[in-house]
Amino acid sequence: MEPVAGSLLAPLLLGATAFANHLTTTYGETANYWALGVHITSWLAQFIGHGVYEGRAPALLDNLVQAVFLAPFFVWMEVLFFFGYRPELKGRLDKAVEREVAKYRASRVKANRGSDGAANASRSNGNGTAK
Repeated sequence: MEPVAGSLLAPLLLGATAFANHLTTTYGETANYWALGVHITSWLAQFIGHGVYEGRAPALLDNLVQAVFLAPFFVWMEVLFFFGYRPELKGRLDKAVEREVAKYRASRVKANRGSDGAANASRSNGNGTAK
């Protein structure tokens, strides 16, 4: 992780850990049950959101480490970029993301053309003329 961004995140993580410890000490297992319920509900909402609005599976299904450990850092960097943190880094990352999105879209178009070609080939008699 970027050192300054990590240093800015560390106090928040320590504070969240202390608060979780306080809740567990004060409320016992009830706090853990609530946390587990919120966590499961959030994952379900993510799956539904990805399915309905993106039409894709969430990153969790591609790479568990990325989804559980790296995604929170991604969100933290987005928060910092919103407040003007290292605009040159944000620019480089935005360009890299645009290139990856363009490659993804091109692969989807190629895959769709390939499936259309296979469908058209099944409707021909093998020499290019329709049956």
